[in-house]
Amino acid sequence: MAWAEYLRKKETEFIEDLIDFVSIPSISAMDEHFEDVVKAGEWVVERLKRAGIENARVMETETHPVVYADWLHAGEDKPTIMIYGHFDVQPADPYDLWDTPPFEPQIRDGKVFGRGASDDKGNMLAPILAIEAMLQTRGTLPVNIKLFYEGQEEIGSPTLAPFIREHAKLLSADMIFSSDGGQFSEDQPQLIQGLKGLVGCELTVQGPDADKHSGKHGGGIANPIHALSLIIASMKDDEGHITIDGFYDDVIDLSIEDRAAFARVPFDEAAYIAQQGVTDTFGEPEYTTLERLWGRPTLELNGIWGGYQGKGTKTVLPSIAQAKITCRLVADQNPDQIFEHIKAHIERHTPKGVRVDVEKMAASAQPFLSPAGHNASEIAGRVLTEVYGTAPHYVRIGGSIPVMSMLLDTLGVHATVFAFGLDDENIHAPNEFFRLSSFQKSQIAYCKLLEEFGK
Repeated sequence: MAWAEYLRKKETEFIEDLIDFVSIPSISAMDEHFEDVVKAGEWVVERLKRAGIENARVMETETHPVVYADWLHAGEDKPTIMIYGHFDVQPADPYDLWDTPPFEPQIRDGKVFGRGASDDKGNMLAPILAIEAMLQTRGTLPVNIKLFYEGQEEIGSPTLAPFIREHAKLLSADMIFSSDGGQFSEDQPQLIQGLKGLVGCELTVQGPDADKHSGKHGGGIANPIHALSLIIASMKDDEGHITIDGFYDDVIDLSIEDRAAFARVPFDEAAYIAQQGVTDTFGEPEYTTLERLWGRPTLELNGIWGGYQGKGTKTVLPSIAQAKITCRLVADQNPDQIFEHIKAHIERHTPKGVRVDVEKMAASAQPFLSPAGHNASEIAGRVLTEVYGTAPHYVRIGGSIPVMSMLLDTLGVHATVFAFGLDDENIHAPNEFFRLSSFQKSQIAYCKLLEEFGK
């Protein structure tokens, strides 16, 4: 395999490319870094061109840009494969918890440290390098290729769906692979069959027109913090079941086969408890912890505030109280419908004397579940078995990749996650890193994947 020798010769150069890429602070959540997101997209375009991939260009959306490129010379009898990834990153604060500056990437202990190194710059760069290796050593590719990278994944891809609909013909493909995701461990692969969807809202409970003296008005008017507490408490029972009418109506429950597949995946409950720093697990008792993490919907209170927060005592009856709630959804729950169920529940459980405003958060995502026997996933599983020397676990994860359901809705193709980050790489946290061994393994795996589909 001439491409394997090419990858070995270019190893140092490719690591330098990754360091250069990670140094761009492409934080999509912060307006002041919008131009850095654009710069990262332009960097990707130039790297695609260097690799020999054609038609590489930055394309505008209503907000943050995307990048498209292709190579379509394998012939009409060969499949067209799309590879997806994202070049935006999470904010890096708190900066004082980083051992080295997040956008001055460094190599330590065989790892590249920097914001975005694993999520998703190292992972999305690997297939570009794999394609370069094949083009440089063979002069051709065994399949037709399209590459689609976005700059808004970390903010929920808010304007990507209309872009995909508008450019459906350009993006059409037989199979889609996501370079955003990961593997089970350094020596154990996995195939992700399901991703959870997302919907969230912010509650504002309004009481009096301003903070009031608690001695003068306590007992005479409602306290918004008490009212908010009652509303929140009404959403779950003591065992963790969500008590909102209609919330579970469209859930596709876990089958006997699903539960058996989950049970085959190694999971140390005691180690999980210790790792999370808690005294026990919690949730619907009729499901195992792994089943709840992967296959059951959630409703979580992400933040709550109101009243006096300073040192000492300030005896006020506060004017407002607020909270943020997000739900992770499973197939076939619809984010819009779930929001309406939550809103109706809140309206029914709002105590007298207060007003409540419920605002839906902009970021939402449909849940994603691959069908049994999905062809692209089965072939990817064979490649992973060859690369790792052992068969992959079939898993689901609690996170969301909004584009997966967008591509399915518009193009009718279930994507397969084919990425090589690991859970301990501190994504979204200080000291994020990507293993160089994974970086190299992913390049090899993508070469083998393209060869497999070209047979």
